[in-house]
Amino acid sequence: MSSKFESFLKKLGIEKPEGQEDRVTRGESIASNYADPFVEPDPTVTEWFKDKLPDRHELGQYCLDLVPFTRWIHRYNVQWLIGDLIAGITVGAVVVPQGMAYAGLANLAPEFGLYSSFVGVIIYWFFATSKDITIGPVAVMSTLVGEILEEVSPKFPDIPDYQIAGSLAIITGAIVCFMGLIRVGWIVDFIPLPAIAAFMTGSSINIIAGQVPTLLGNKKATNTDGATYEVIISTLKHLPESNLNAAMGVSALFLLYFLRETFNYCAKKWPRYQKVWFFANTLRTVFVILLYTLISWLVNMHHRGVDGQPPPKFSLIGTVPRGFQNMNVPVVKAEVIKAYANHLPGAVIVLLIEHIAISKSFGRVNNYTINPSQELIAIGVSNLIGPFFGAYPATGSFSRTAIKSKAGVRTPFAGVITGVIILLAIYALTAVFFYISKAALAAVIIHAVGDLVLPISQLYAFWKVSPLDAIIFVGGVIIIIFTTIEIGIYVTVCVSAAVLLFRIAKAHGEFLGRIKVQTVDGQDQRNIWLPENHEDGSNPLLSVQSPYPGVFVYRFTESFIYANANHYTDEVVEYIKKATRKTEINIFSKPGDRPWNDPGPRKIDPDAVAEDGRPTLKAIIFDLSSVTHVDVTSTQVLVDVKNQLDRWAHPDKVMWHFAGIRDRWIKRALAAIKMHETTTVNAKPLFSVAEVGHFSSANDATVNSKPEDIEAGLNAQREQEQAEAVRRDSYARYLPVLGVDRSFHPDIDSAVRAVIETLEQDQIDQEEQKTQSDVISPSG
Repeated sequence: MSSKFESFLKKLGIEKPEGQEDRVTRGESIASNYADPFVEPDPTVTEWFKDKLPDRHELGQYCLDLVPFTRWIHRYNVQWLIGDLIAGITVGAVVVPQGMAYAGLANLAPEFGLYSSFVGVIIYWFFATSKDITIGPVAVMSTLVGEILEEVSPKFPDIPDYQIAGSLAIITGAIVCFMGLIRVGWIVDFIPLPAIAAFMTGSSINIIAGQVPTLLGNKKATNTDGATYEVIISTLKHLPESNLNAAMGVSALFLLYFLRETFNYCAKKWPRYQKVWFFANTLRTVFVILLYTLISWLVNMHHRGVDGQPPPKFSLIGTVPRGFQNMNVPVVKAEVIKAYANHLPGAVIVLLIEHIAISKSFGRVNNYTINPSQELIAIGVSNLIGPFFGAYPATGSFSRTAIKSKAGVRTPFAGVITGVIILLAIYALTAVFFYISKAALAAVIIHAVGDLVLPISQLYAFWKVSPLDAIIFVGGVIIIIFTTIEIGIYVTVCVSAAVLLFRIAKAHGEFLGRIKVQTVDGQDQRNIWLPENHEDGSNPLLSVQSPYPGVFVYRFTESFIYANANHYTDEVVEYIKKATRKTEINIFSKPGDRPWNDPGPRKIDPDAVAEDGRPTLKAIIFDLSSVTHVDVTSTQVLVDVKNQLDRWAHPDKVMWHFAGIRDRWIKRALAAIKMHETTTVNAKPLFSVAEVGHFSSANDATVNSKPEDIEAGLNAQREQEQAEAVRRDSYARYLPVLGVDRSFHPDIDSAVRAVIETLEQDQIDQEEQKTQSDVISPSG
């Protein structure tokens, strides 16, 4: 480094950067006698940027990951095709009635549910990392879209509802796709299971409550704009006004549950035909819809309500246009977006929660890993393209995904098969759709979302694991019932985040003590370090010993960052001041020098001081094995605490040692604030070294290797003499585990030993100095 540059740094108040040749000052000569010297290099900012920024290979990998189907499509085979055909056809048969039913939740005509179903399955497989997920209209998202349309549509009477829904799909799809492109899919991990379960359960109850009036034909109770509890009250008030629709709806619902329980029983009774019972169970929805459509046709074939015929005897879907009649370029207007902007966070969260939670769950069940960020791209692209076909927002469906998984799907290509089935329905079955009963569709919806309600047994499991999570779940469900789905989502997510931040900010460290343990046979003896208060559940009858009077071992339980830095250090200072006494009772020569908040005793009692059995503060060892990050705030707080405890131990200096550091940047941070420097002049260097082998002093040949030039036929006596000579000339070679220039240690034991031996060496040096002064003083 040039002298001009050094002077420039001094003017800026920056010290000369620490070079490795300047750092090896802590007993390097002693270390070199036993082991090769090792100085751990600090990480650099350039290294940090290189680690964070992608290189050419990573950029290529990123581009390849955007189209994951290219990894397996060239290996597609007949066996995979058979599995995909079965799963695709099965899901296709289910998604047609479900899609039309969910469109009703969105206040849209049935065909828009078919459009959304078709685009979702056709587009998803290009970007999929899950073979099981089926994208399409879902109950919760459809309900949310319906609420948005009820609020926004009256403001824009000249814009059709499906175009407003399409613009919502484009905006939410763009947001989610962008999140996937910048690879922030991990953000979904901040939404915990209790919040997801509360959202699913509360939404299911909301949807069921809204469908009961349609199921019973209570037209006066069909106002579902209010909260869930209001809808339930309204339904009960108008219960006597039920009509013929109730016969269709209630019987269809009963038949759905009866068939499910029957087929489940048969699968257990005759496991040999389990596959047959599974497909029969899966297709029960199709069977019920076809059966009740046949009944509806027989009853209403002359009661169509058109061409002068009388109206139908119960509510029907009516005319469903053939083909894609609503293909268009989506209309995305700023004033429309502004009208539903306050609903966008909730809509995005719904897209994320359902899809990622479902895909992760089925990935674990079927032994593969999904890429959450790539799944976000898949959802985003599907919703960006869907509105061109007349689709509204869609995401992953739990029920259809479960069916697809159990049907034996092999690859995401099964979605194409499902798309073909939906396409056939759109073009060939629209005449049949006219006679589908709305009450029967309501039964299908209730039956589908009923499985999403968390069972009591699972709630009890939440309570056993974490009572707070169970409370969050119950609170979230209650909020959804008495307000709206969106408010319930916001509250549960915010409360979960607040709990997380509180746990980080109020993290409690542990003061550790040593216990010697051994195996039953007494051969394996070692030290373990347990909390002195036994809050970890260890046997309270065990006496935890301090490593040395005035030496404290403190373990962090979370990362040491700005949120919890003061809480940690306040805990440390308070405990140490209670457990130790001041080294010097009165360090102020005048009363006016004493701080206002440290009045001290008016008169020092020597007897009371002598009776105080507490030790003085000698050293602090921090176990950082659980710490993954430190920041500027936490390191500055650490410096302040060091100065505070140095004043407490004055005129002595407190030794600070650190064990178990797992990150090089933490070492760099501690080095930057000089926390690695031992604070006693006579600190004894003590390093943890590892043996790497025995070497010959003559030619570095290992003891175990036999010389190649030994003549054949040497007798055993000569071979033994040569081996003994090699053994005498050999030496063991060791390498330090960590750098020899800093007081960082691989574990607590090595740190404690270094502290104790340093303190003992100080005591010996002090006694020698006292002896020398006693000898010199009389002659003086």
